[in-house]
Amino acid sequence: MFMRLVPLFLLLSVQRMRLEACFFVKTIKRMPDCFYRLPQIFINIHTRKFITKRRTIMKDKIFGVLQRVGRSFMLPIAILPVAGLLLGFGGSFTNETMLETYGLLNVMGPGTIPYAIFQVMSEAGNIVFANLPIIFAMGVAIGMAKKEKEVAALSAAIAFFIMHASISAMITINGGTENMLEGATTSVVGITSLQMGVFGGIIVGLGVSSLHNRFYKIELPQVLSFFGGTRFVPIISSLVYTGVGILMFFIWPVIQTGIYALGDLVLNSGYAGTWVYGFLERLLLPFGLHHVFYLPFWQTALGGTMEVGGTLIEGAQNIFFAQLADPTVEHFAVSATRFMSGKFPLMIFGLPGAALAMYRTAKPEKKKAVAGLLLSAALTSMLTGITEPLEFTFIFVAPMLYGIHCVFAGLAYMLMHLFNVGVGMTFSGGLIDMFLFGILQGNAKTNWIWIVIVGIGYFIVYYLLFGFLIKRFDLKTPGRDDGEEVKLYRRSDVEARKNGDNGSEASSEDALSQTICQGLGGKKNISDVDCCATRLRCTVHKAERVDDALLKSTGASGVVHKGNGVQIIYGPRVSVIKSNLEDYLETAPDEEFTAGGNDVDATAHAGVDTNVDGGTNAGVAENANTSSAEATVVETIVISSPITGLAADLSTTPDEAFAGKMMGDGAVVTPEDSVVRAPEDGEVCFVFETKHAIGFLTDSGVSLLIHMGIDTVALNGEGFEVFVENGQKVKKGEPLLGLNLDYLKENAPSLASPVLCTELEDNQKVRLLKDGQIKAGEALFAIDIYE
Repeated sequence: MFMRLVPLFLLLSVQRMRLEACFFVKTIKRMPDCFYRLPQIFINIHTRKFITKRRTIMKDKIFGVLQRVGRSFMLPIAILPVAGLLLGFGGSFTNETMLETYGLLNVMGPGTIPYAIFQVMSEAGNIVFANLPIIFAMGVAIGMAKKEKEVAALSAAIAFFIMHASISAMITINGGTENMLEGATTSVVGITSLQMGVFGGIIVGLGVSSLHNRFYKIELPQVLSFFGGTRFVPIISSLVYTGVGILMFFIWPVIQTGIYALGDLVLNSGYAGTWVYGFLERLLLPFGLHHVFYLPFWQTALGGTMEVGGTLIEGAQNIFFAQLADPTVEHFAVSATRFMSGKFPLMIFGLPGAALAMYRTAKPEKKKAVAGLLLSAALTSMLTGITEPLEFTFIFVAPMLYGIHCVFAGLAYMLMHLFNVGVGMTFSGGLIDMFLFGILQGNAKTNWIWIVIVGIGYFIVYYLLFGFLIKRFDLKTPGRDDGEEVKLYRRSDVEARKNGDNGSEASSEDALSQTICQGLGGKKNISDVDCCATRLRCTVHKAERVDDALLKSTGASGVVHKGNGVQIIYGPRVSVIKSNLEDYLETAPDEEFTAGGNDVDATAHAGVDTNVDGGTNAGVAENANTSSAEATVVETIVISSPITGLAADLSTTPDEAFAGKMMGDGAVVTPEDSVVRAPEDGEVCFVFETKHAIGFLTDSGVSLLIHMGIDTVALNGEGFEVFVENGQKVKKGEPLLGLNLDYLKENAPSLASPVLCTELEDNQKVRLLKDGQIKAGEALFAIDIYE
């Protein structure tokens, strides 16, 4: 009966499906045309979202690069204050007109010891400004390089010389300087080249850093392996910048013409142009782009050109310091100082007025705490022109105040231009620079008195206006918020708010690095970070602050203490962990932690690795052995010795981490032969950069670590010769490494070389097959696999 009903049931089901399909088609036909467009509309919406997202990502990348470029300028810029002080004092006290004005000619004039000292100071300062291009080339390369910064600096210097030498050769080939436009050539570190100014240095610094970041880890074929890695960077930089030099001979004159034209446009923009410059210079500060903005005006033809002492000088700051060293100058060029002098009334008078307003508007119970902070910040601004704590406090708690501050900044520059103030600076507009380059030079040459007149007005306006706005809009400046600690804010606070950084969006790498940092007692407790093939090697200031349990929670298989040295065993992935930790430490808070109830006891310092739960590795191993003995072996994999020597149980290794099997189980061989060979058919996974260890994967799927000697990572590759490269397939017995046994015996703590299985499963157990004399290729240990 049931079998008869089945065909009928199927027939009814098919008929019903036909009816439903017809109904669906009729319904679709009745729908408006827009229904058919829905998929297209949906695609368009998502396409726009995708494009918008890509644009945002691209914008963020460009913005990030510009920020890095701006920060890279800070290293060469940081030398300018010292050079400026030397040139300022030296140039002023060797100026006979000034000495005669102050009645010092007989005491400090030519022929006296003070005059000779100040003359040396003047030349010492002048040499820095005369060679800023190569200083910027090296400084920018250091700032933009991610790692191995010293290599980037050397490569930049070499590339700088080669680029200008190539340009010089092209000038000679094309008829010499006589056939070049007047003012187009100059002497750069003794090389006749094009007048590129610091742009030449920046071009070299940015280009070399890009080459460096791309190639400093390059691996070349075995025959050229000596030239790989960091050694390749100066080589490729030399070749590239030979071509760049040739190219610049044809391109730079066109660029230079454009820069001159733009410089003329800026100079002819009058007071309005000066206001815009001052406004933008402050407006870009929170984004870290102000260095990128003002530097071309200070150091290139964008800030003007002028002949001083018979030499054509480019850049506002360079013009000022050239005039400072020239005793014949009667008044410093305002066309140059207009890009600098506006900072003085702002930083010496305006911001201290704002600080006083914040103090007066603070709550009575917090005024004492606020007073110390604001007084320190105001004095820093007045003396040195460093304004970060005050300005970033505006940005953080009251962006409206910072917007008003930017408007007044532009006005300060415009007023100094209007009143013909000719005071330059080295780095920022504090009292030190004002005294050296304004007061000391005399009012006739600088009109410095207008800084004081305008500055007093700025102090009053900032005090009254900021005080009114703080009270009117209840702005939470320091001392006005019950729930906040009394503090001033810095760039890091603003960046954290902008990025929404409360730790919630940290990457997994940062989270791991943060935990490791805390486990080591915090950034303040960490002295040095390094690694070998399997261990993160750190030196700490206070070993008792290290939290072993916290470090093990990061995936470490053990922690070994040796005095103030801490070794955290992670296995072959340790090099990545080290790099991430170094990156994290660059921006980590300078804090110190105490081990959370996990004191480093005597057993830990003796090198016995204690697990989080209080048991030792030995106990764990014993439990494993017991459970293994009760199971049945279903497969055995034999691993051969990679070298001729003396084989022994791994527990006899003169190293706590290896002997405690923290990185894996296996055996140890003390080599008597100078060649390390492939223990089985397989693949070279990695050769550690210091050549003392090799990661190896056998064709049977066993991951091995062949670690030659103890603490041989400290030899930095000396005593080792590598015959293979990463990813190379090898047969059993093929050479992997060459050893200089005499050198290693003299310089390594021990030649004992662990051969480890680094990824054993719970059902796998190592069994030693040979104890004593062993030859390369003979069975060393077996891996028994239990059911």
